[in-house]
Amino acid sequence: MSNKHGRAILIVLDGVGLGALPDAAAYGDEGAATLPHVAAAVKGLTLPNMQALGLGSLAEITGVAPVSKPGGGYGALLEASAGKDSIVGHWELAGLIKETPFTTYPNGFPEELVGRFSEIAGVKPLGNVPAGGLSILRQFGAEHVRTKRPILYTSVDSVFQIAAHEEVVPLQELYELCIKARKLVDDYNIGRVIARPFQGSETSGFRRTSRRKDFSMLPPQATLLDELAAAGLTVSAVGKIHDLFAGRGVTQSVASDGNVDGMTKTLNALAQVDEGLVMVNLIDFDMAYGHRNDVVGFAAALEQFDAWLPQLYDAMRPDDLLMITADHGCDPTLPGTDHTREAAPLLCYSKQLAAGVNLGVRPTFADVGATLAEFFAVSGADLGGASFLAALKS
Repeated sequence: MSNKHGRAILIVLDGVGLGALPDAAAYGDEGAATLPHVAAAVKGLTLPNMQALGLGSLAEITGVAPVSKPGGGYGALLEASAGKDSIVGHWELAGLIKETPFTTYPNGFPEELVGRFSEIAGVKPLGNVPAGGLSILRQFGAEHVRTKRPILYTSVDSVFQIAAHEEVVPLQELYELCIKARKLVDDYNIGRVIARPFQGSETSGFRRTSRRKDFSMLPPQATLLDELAAAGLTVSAVGKIHDLFAGRGVTQSVASDGNVDGMTKTLNALAQVDEGLVMVNLIDFDMAYGHRNDVVGFAAALEQFDAWLPQLYDAMRPDDLLMITADHGCDPTLPGTDHTREAAPLLCYSKQLAAGVNLGVRPTFADVGATLAEFFAVSGADLGGASFLAALKS
């Protein structure tokens, strides 16, 4: 099935974890199981298309039963990298295993860094606290509007988040401030600077907009995306993929406004790719539902994605390869609103694939990158992981 001139689609369901990793307790995530817990909480999920691919064989997921002969390859991925954020998850899927974690600042950023940021911002920021995206706006939104001081906050992840009202700080000005901040925070081993624009008023309530933008640290070594681009293949990024890789290895990119828009743009991107990879991040599971403990919304989003899959199948060529997985967990049934350290589901589909291929429990997300490198017949010598392409063909 290896085809240097073929196409593959890699869809990352952001935050859709399968169950706690063996080291989850070290992250405070013992017992996390995003997909099984969501299914149990809503008394069953209806996911016929992913069920047909073997999802029900990966965990006890209420409403999703094992099938006697799944229609593709199915397995689970363990994360070998240190951390549980989107950057390390996506990097590892692309073959880069990060053994040392990004630095987190659970008590806020050091005074030295805040002082340096104040110099480039021209004013001291508000906040400098760990907080959720909505609570920080309730706490500091009105003062920001009055003073124009940007709101600085973080979380359990390695993120330097800058929030500003779109009518107070124009978007481009916010993005430029984030670009300057990105250069500062490299010295502090911070994974992402995130622009968090918002709208609204103290009376009507403040709300984040879809014009968020991530400014990530450059991957410290080559990834699958670099290998594909160097071979002259298209790497089409949908959603926040471009941001997570700091644009490196991406040959074309389109942002998305949530899952529905992302699914539409996936079909559009695939139609424009003759040879290469379409890599997609569907963010609503994490951003709109996991971080907000919205179990019902999470469940509905899963069912919506599953119902869309036949449209993707119809758009696929006979030798196209589809992989569906995740980057971490974000269990909305647990206390707190943070990512959770979990295994990721792995579902593979092609009209030419052998049916019912049990890929087992893979020791690293990087097996995905290694498999795609072999599929496209590009060098994967510097990538982590081991290919399972031969198993898919058996």
